[in-house]
Amino acid sequence: MSATSVSSSLSQRWRTWVPTLRQQRILALILLIAQGGITVTGSIVRVTGSGLGCNTWPNCHEGSLVPVAGAAPLVHQAIEFGNRLLTFVLAFVALLVTIAMYKANRRSELKVYAWISGLGIIAQAVIGGISVLLDLQWWAVAVHFLPSMILVWVAALLYSRIAEDDHSAVSTALPPHIRSVLLCGAVALAIVLITGTMVTGSGVHSGDDGVGMEGRLNVDTKMMAIIHAVCMYLYLGCTLIGAFLIRRARAASAAQRAVMVLLAVIVVQWAIGVAQFYLGVPRWTVPIHIGMSSVVTACTAIVWAHSRRRLPHPETESSR
Repeated sequence: MSATSVSSSLSQRWRTWVPTLRQQRILALILLIAQGGITVTGSIVRVTGSGLGCNTWPNCHEGSLVPVAGAAPLVHQAIEFGNRLLTFVLAFVALLVTIAMYKANRRSELKVYAWISGLGIIAQAVIGGISVLLDLQWWAVAVHFLPSMILVWVAALLYSRIAEDDHSAVSTALPPHIRSVLLCGAVALAIVLITGTMVTGSGVHSGDDGVGMEGRLNVDTKMMAIIHAVCMYLYLGCTLIGAFLIRRARAASAAQRAVMVLLAVIVVQWAIGVAQFYLGVPRWTVPIHIGMSSVVTACTAIVWAHSRRRLPHPETESSR
C-alpha cells in the first residue's frame, strides 16, 4: 500500500470517527492528570532553582527558542525548557478533548468545559512567560499557579459529568443545605490555596538560584504557615460536615464514596504539610505537596459534581 493511500485511509477514518463514551472518558481523564501533572513539573522548576534557566519568553534566551550552551546551567535550562514543552502536550490533549466533544455531539456544558481547558492552557503559558519576565516575583508565580487549580477543577467536572446522558433532565441530587456546605468547603479550599502560595512566596524556594530572597513576600514564613494551617482545618471541617450530611441524607453511594475519598486525600495532604513544617520545607517535599493540591482540588470538584446529576449515558447502561 502506498503512502498516499495510507494517508487517505487515515484521513477518512479521522473524518468519520465518532468517539465512544469510553474514549471520551479516557481523554478527559488524561486531561485531568495532565492538568495536575504540569503543576508538579512547575514545582520541580521552582525547587531546583531552574525558573530562569530560560530567562525570556517565548524564546528560551534572547534570539533562541531553545537552550543555549553557557547561557545558564545546562540542568536548569533542560528543566525549564522541558516544562515549557509539556505545555504543548497538554494543549494537544485539550484539543483532542474538544474535538471529541464536537464529534460525539455532546451537550454545551461539556463543550464549554473543553474550551475553558484549552483557552486556559494558552492563558497559563502567557502568565508563565510574564512571571519569567518579572524575574519570578512571588505574586507573579502565585498568579501562575492558582489558575492551574481552576483548570484542574474544570477538568474534574468534565471527567465526572461526561458519563451523563445529554438529553436527560438535570436533577438536584443533594439538598440545598448540603450544597451550601459543599460550596463553603470550595471557598475554604480556595483560601487554603491562596495562603499556600503566600507561604511559598515568603520561603526560601524563589525559583532561581541567583534570585535569593529578592522579590519574596516579606512576612514571617512560620506565621504564614500557621494561617495556612488554620484555613486547612476550616476546609477540613466543612468537608466533615458535608460528609456527615451526605451520609445522613442517604445520598447515592457514588456521592458517599467520593466524599470519603476526599476526606482521605485531605488527611494525606495535611500530613505532608505538617511534615514540611517540622522538616523546614525540604525541596523534595514541595512537588509532593503541590501534586496533592491538584488531587484534593479534583476530588473536591468531583464531590461538588455529585450535587446535581443527569441519568447515565445510554452507553454506560448498555455496558453493564
